[in-house]
Amino acid sequence: MNELRNATLVFLVKRTDGKIKDICLAMKKRGFGMNRWNGVGGKVDGQNETIEEAAKREAKEEILVDVQDLSRVAELSFYFPHNSAWDQMVHVYLAENWKGEPKESDEMKPEWFSVNELPFQNMWPDDIFWLPEVVKGNLLKAMFKFGEKDVVLDKQIDIVKEL
Repeated sequence: MNELRNATLVFLVKRTDGKIKDICLAMKKRGFGMNRWNGVGGKVDGQNETIEEAAKREAKEEILVDVQDLSRVAELSFYFPHNSAWDQMVHVYLAENWKGEPKESDEMKPEWFSVNELPFQNMWPDDIFWLPEVVKGNLLKAMFKFGEKDVVLDKQIDIVKEL
């Protein structure tokens, strides 16, 4: 099996009484994942950028915020047997501190959602399986295999003690 390319995903979150109550999702306006709500993120650039640096850069490019602190909450392996160029290991982070307000860019349009009202019908089909666990405070490692038309063919989700 090929080594997966690294990618990042960042969710800005707001807590009330220690619990995540609101999460910032962004509507993808072009490219891979277009017309879906998601966190912000993307590919790691070359050999010199760390995964965390990539996560911060992507947040700045896509929703114009300067993320201060990231906490890693999940590692998601994605396989697309019909197009292995899309295979990737996504490092998921939550951010509670940032400078600036999320603003629309050429690529993404951010919006705040209550965690009780996430638009799963307009998100990647795997999100409903793992994002609620992250919101509850769990760390996880997961694998998803997608068929054509983004059907989830196989999945494995493991709650872990550390990443």
